[in-house]
Amino acid sequence: MSDLHIRGAALSDVDAVLAFWAEAAEGTSISDDRDGVARLITRDPDALLLAERDGRLAGSVIAGFDGWRCHLYRLAVHPEQRRQGIGSALLTAAEERFVGLGGRRGDAMVLERNETGQHAWRAAGYAPEEEWRRWVKHLTI
Repeated sequence: MSDLHIRGAALSDVDAVLAFWAEAAEGTSISDDRDGVARLITRDPDALLLAERDGRLAGSVIAGFDGWRCHLYRLAVHPEQRRQGIGSALLTAAEERFVGLGGRRGDAMVLERNETGQHAWRAAGYAPEEEWRRWVKHLTI
């Protein structure tokens, strides 16, 4: 893949990442704001992986490791650049990060309605675990 560069995000990327997700990602999260993304980058700068081509943001994935589990979020590829191996390159980088940190299993959160995303995850070797259900509670202080 020509001219694809994958790197960890910097605080100067926050606005570009949020704009990219608005265009390329499916759905939103409570942390999809300047403060949430800045906290992620400050806490673990290598967790938010960005793929760039020709100086433009082409894809992203969050590869979060809490010391026990490897979590993948926000795998997104610009609509005009899909099916060119960018998602695969991002997942390879994320998986290499996890292995380097001692992780043993990656898991991804994928919206039920996101058929494109489900196809991409299956193609990458991931499978749903139907016996699990995600439970959430929004925290306020």
